[in-house]
Amino acid sequence: MLFFLLLLIGVPLLELYFLIRVSVAIGALPTLGLAIVTAVVGAALVRQQGFSVLQRVQRALQRGELPAHELIDGALLLVAGIFLLLPGFLTDATGFLLLLPPLRRWLRQRVLLNQRGRHSTPAASTSIIEGEFRRDD
Repeated sequence: MLFFLLLLIGVPLLELYFLIRVSVAIGALPTLGLAIVTAVVGAALVRQQGFSVLQRVQRALQRGELPAHELIDGALLLVAGIFLLLPGFLTDATGFLLLLPPLRRWLRQRVLLNQRGRHSTPAASTSIIEGEFRRDD
């Protein structure tokens, strides 16, 4: 809970700090233009990659496979799109990083490994012990 509170307060403050620093360096209008350009370019890239992921989902479903990798990619692209539409350079940088397929592949593997670890059972609990018992009432 504290982590999310720090994110809700810290990220906008950092974004504001960087927006002010950039506007001092290059001016207010170029900073605004840069923020708009990154949002437009980012939205176009997310749209293009989103359609690619959608096609991969459809192909996997046609083969009768569960499109787990594609669905995780789609979720990461959704997060990237949200970050790219938020004003600020840190969120834009994070959004553009999420558009890189190698980073998404690494994150996808981390998510899948985490899920496998959460649902696996220890080997000792799957052992079968045979025996006889008698109930004395």
